[in-house]
Amino acid sequence: MGLKTPQDTLTIDPIAMNVVNRVAAGSALGGDLTFEGGLLVQGEVSGHLRVNGRLIIWTGGSVRGRIQVFGDLYLFGRLGDPNADAHATSLECHGMAYVSKTGVSTGTLLARRLQLYEGADLQGPFKTLKLGATLPELQDALPGQP
Repeated sequence: MGLKTPQDTLTIDPIAMNVVNRVAAGSALGGDLTFEGGLLVQGEVSGHLRVNGRLIIWTGGSVRGRIQVFGDLYLFGRLGDPNADAHATSLECHGMAYVSKTGVSTGTLLARRLQLYEGADLQGPFKTLKLGATLPELQDALPGQP
């Protein structure tokens, strides 16, 4: 009789999570893009992205460029270009970043918190965002100082 160990499971239901935008498999979208209500990526997205809500990068999906996520990140696919420098893609997540066993990050990942699942492939750098760290106006000189 073998010994069973508990395994973490990450279950995603985009509809229940109110993720209203989707880039389908086989589709490619690029540019300066803003998504209200989250984004499910099954195809390819690149450019300067702002996601107000959750970002789900599905298995087979990929995201490249400068990305800001005002919600949680769920990485089942690829973040970054494996043939580019790690700084060519930068994702700033203001929530929790979950990287599944199929998730691969070759870009720079910044997040408030990180959850890695067994088999997750975090190749690029990771940094923890501190409260207020992304608000340059709060880091100006103190009152009365030049």
